[in-house]
Amino acid sequence: MNSIATTLAQVASDLRAVLSDDTLAGLSDGERAEVLRGFGEVSRLVDAGIVETVATADVEFGHRFGCRGMNELLQRALLTDAPSASKIVKAADLVHREVSLVSGERLPARWPALRSALLDGAVGIAGVLAATAPIEYARTRVGTDERLWVDDVLAGHARGLRDAEAAADTADGDGADAAGAELDADGVGVADEVVGPPATADDLRLLSSTLAMLLDPDGAEPTDRDAQQGRVLNLGRLHKGAHRLAGSITPEVAAQLQLIFDAFNNPRVGGAPAPGVVFTEASADDADDEFNADPRNVIDSRTASQKRHDALAAALGIAARHDEMPSLGGASPTLVVHVDAKDLTAGTGWATIPGREAPAPLSVAAHTACTGAIQRVLFDEGRIIGITTTDRVFNAHQRRAIVARDRECLIPGCHVPASWCEIHHVTEHSRGGPTSSDNGVPLCWWHHRSLGTSGWEIRMDGGLPQIRGPAWWDPAQQWRTPRLSVPEPARRRTVLRT
Repeated sequence: MNSIATTLAQVASDLRAVLSDDTLAGLSDGERAEVLRGFGEVSRLVDAGIVETVATADVEFGHRFGCRGMNELLQRALLTDAPSASKIVKAADLVHREVSLVSGERLPARWPALRSALLDGAVGIAGVLAATAPIEYARTRVGTDERLWVDDVLAGHARGLRDAEAAADTADGDGADAAGAELDADGVGVADEVVGPPATADDLRLLSSTLAMLLDPDGAEPTDRDAQQGRVLNLGRLHKGAHRLAGSITPEVAAQLQLIFDAFNNPRVGGAPAPGVVFTEASADDADDEFNADPRNVIDSRTASQKRHDALAAALGIAARHDEMPSLGGASPTLVVHVDAKDLTAGTGWATIPGREAPAPLSVAAHTACTGAIQRVLFDEGRIIGITTTDRVFNAHQRRAIVARDRECLIPGCHVPASWCEIHHVTEHSRGGPTSSDNGVPLCWWHHRSLGTSGWEIRMDGGLPQIRGPAWWDPAQQWRTPRLSVPEPARRRTVLRT
């Protein structure tokens, strides 16, 4: 076994000794932070060793071991996956040093300062790729001198230096000290002044993107052309009850979508702003209500990704109802759900959605019908013999009144504005409930969609909504009346303005 392999075997043995007992479990917070920093340095040095080993190999290296190429060899040798192996190969290409055909010596790498930072453990594979990607994207429009200057700046940023030019020896350890930095015994640059902390991969990406914008004479036009060519949105096939949505969207569309997500999912730390909503027992005189608090944060158990899905669903519903939305068949794009009338009334059975591959739960039909219209089509051996339409859509005046009354989604802890919400029939239309302001309450898309299974119950008492929560929220299971947190006389003076 060669000396390098022996050294690595000893390092692996030492690490196994560290991990073999409960030593890590007994660390204090300060010790744990130090250990994490130490593991981070070891991880970056391991990255450097792997990258340098790959960068100094010839193109036939993988083939000689019976692999299709370097990527497959790395997967087998490192027990990693294909994407991780690809990142290693890409990083190796960035710091690879060609051999001079004349002298046989290795020439400087394309990114010499970052290579030195990599070998010194100051930056890992993720950092190298993040730092170089924006400049490599514009490589035909950025000159060599400019690229080398960016290399010094990024390497200094990775090390946490005040003066990036003093970051490292940009001659790859050949003894030259172009920036005047002190060299250690291995010829690797030593920081003159570390101001810390060193940059993360995201920090390097941000700085590199800024420098690329400054140096690229063509500006954003090539990027925009690529974005226009690369914009895609694919709706995948049904898998485990859901359709996968994947693609790439242009920056302005992403920004608009992010604003929609932020608007719907803003947690509003500290609770709803005045006039807000609080919940009290109907007979209580005290405005304070312990049940409006959520110390365990379990009122909304959705993940951030699930919240973004629900925000997109609500935005699509609003867009479909908008006057400027192009029509289909003379009407706005309308979600049509097929369900047997008896099943809808009984609450059992399945529904189908045209164009989708699998049946949908009956709750989807109930949710859709609650906010739209029911059109009954009578068939007799396949022939249409009758069509009736029951309008169950709250008109603009009714919505305005309900929004003014309730202000937000009726479920406590959910602060989606009522103007963005769907209007729910408290007494289902199929059970004789009227489409009137005395029978409508605002619910956000998610709480409307999950009302049948979430444990929340709603009823109307003299035209005012009352809510009863699940046992985890209210062990007493009492009906509670939401009311605006403004003085009662002020409420009486409130005038609706159109």
